[in-house]
Amino acid sequence: MSEKSIEDQLEDFENLEYRMGAEGFHYCFDGYSHWKNIDDEKFQELRSAYLKAAEALESYIDNRVAELREQANN
Repeated sequence: MSEKSIEDQLEDFENLEYRMGAEGFHYCFDGYSHWKNIDDEKFQELRSAYLKAAEALESYIDNRVAELREQANN
């Protein structure tokens, strides 16, 4: 776990919480920062899983739109 003090960890998570609201949840993790300064294994695991799921969902939607357009044009 982190060698940071409880106060520093709290500051990191309060900043993260603020950024989620200010930047939007998805952009906060996908574009704003990778949050490598947060040394919390569970957080990093969940952040990574969220980004993988978001990428898979976006890919599925793009592919589905392409399939349906092709079907509609035939």
